[in-house]
Amino acid sequence: MIKVYVSRFNSETDTEPHLECYEIEQTPHMKVLDALQAINDKYDADISFRSSCRAGQCGSCGILFKGNGALACQKEIKDGAIIEPLNFPVIKDLIVDKSSIEAKVKDLELSLQCDHKCDGLDTSITKEDSIETKKVRSCIECYSCLSTCPVVNIATEEFGGPYLMRYISKFESDPRESFDRLKEALDEGLYNCTSCGKCLAVCPKNINTFGDAIERMRAIAVANGSGPLPEHVAFKENIQKTGRSVKTDKTPFIEEVTNETGSKIAFFTGCMVDYKFPETGHKLVKILKENGIDIDVPEGQVCCGSPLLRTGQTDLVQELVDINKEVFKDYDTVITICSGCGATLKNNHPQFGSELNVMDISEFLVDKLDESKLKEVNMKVTYHDPCHLGRGQGIKDQPREIIEKIPGVEFEEMLYPCQCCGAGGGIKSGKPEIAMDLSKSKAEMIKDTGADAVVTICPFCKLNLQDGLDASGCEDIKTLHILELLDKAYE
Repeated sequence: MIKVYVSRFNSETDTEPHLECYEIEQTPHMKVLDALQAINDKYDADISFRSSCRAGQCGSCGILFKGNGALACQKEIKDGAIIEPLNFPVIKDLIVDKSSIEAKVKDLELSLQCDHKCDGLDTSITKEDSIETKKVRSCIECYSCLSTCPVVNIATEEFGGPYLMRYISKFESDPRESFDRLKEALDEGLYNCTSCGKCLAVCPKNINTFGDAIERMRAIAVANGSGPLPEHVAFKENIQKTGRSVKTDKTPFIEEVTNETGSKIAFFTGCMVDYKFPETGHKLVKILKENGIDIDVPEGQVCCGSPLLRTGQTDLVQELVDINKEVFKDYDTVITICSGCGATLKNNHPQFGSELNVMDISEFLVDKLDESKLKEVNMKVTYHDPCHLGRGQGIKDQPREIIEKIPGVEFEEMLYPCQCCGAGGGIKSGKPEIAMDLSKSKAEMIKDTGADAVVTICPFCKLNLQDGLDASGCEDIKTLHILELLDKAYE
């Protein structure tokens, strides 16, 4: 028997939705849709929901499963599952009113607007055009992305969301289109996306809206002078001057360490560690030495290019990739302690001709820790999954395994550990109010765990989470890089 929690709402009798618990027998490969039907059959519950094809093709059975968009006909049921309606006005139970987004599509005239007729074969569309548009054409309108997007959920009027961005991009990339779709994208909040990747994670058709629609349109905006945001210009200017996307008033980490140890393992510092958090870099060197591992910190390395890629300023990226490729060419392994750097090196650099063996510190260290040397650390902590680590690199278990190896540490998961904190995609600098709202939302989850600290593996997340905690009156809760927590076990 398993317990399943279903959101119930009847406008005639209820003032707001509420969860009801049902116990059912779980059959092999049972889907959410099967579970809902089983509940109705067993309890005569009359739960209202939409479904049609049962094959993941029509999109009509979209629901929220533990807070994430999903198709009820495709998602396997689990004990303790929470099934809720998509984030639209609820008509009854899991049936929602989608007229608002449908009206938006109509208002934007999201169909091909062509100012010429072609009586024969239209040769204006090249094979390359077809490939480009195909990336975003397979949407089945389940609205999982729209209901899961963290920015839409806190700034509905400021961001049209991944569904509209994908839709607009489809026509913007069509050479027959006569409307100014880029202007529409800008009006709908093109620069309000955090690049968290949640839309891709929940999309049943694996549409990469951020990479194939939003990033692409941001690059076009920069090329024609419509972008980036003024605050983003500094990224490029700083990189052109120093190779780093940020400024510093400290001695860079690379200048403080022994750079050549003869090791075949190298440390890609990233801009934030080199210029803003050199102490975290020193903790990495110390912890690795405690475990018998030497590491090189090569001179000459530069920004990974992530701030430029995320904001559409792509013209310098190839040069940065080439420099780093040369710097790290003789190393067997390249370690990162910034999730954004790691995701960019792994996912973007191969597109520019560089394929290094990159490992996040958690995946590198998880099976190398000498647990006999770890001292007791009396703290209660929770963990925040950086978007570019959890979704960007598929690394979720390793950080938790490391935390749980530290004696004395009490670990408790927060409600939604993988919810974006708002630090990425240029939002922290370009749209600080959105970054703060998302961070404050995360701060409430952290506070509810009763933790002394929240641990993460991203300098940007660390900064933004602490800002949100401080703004929420939780100054006593500290944000720690996982290396800072480990360092306490070696004091």
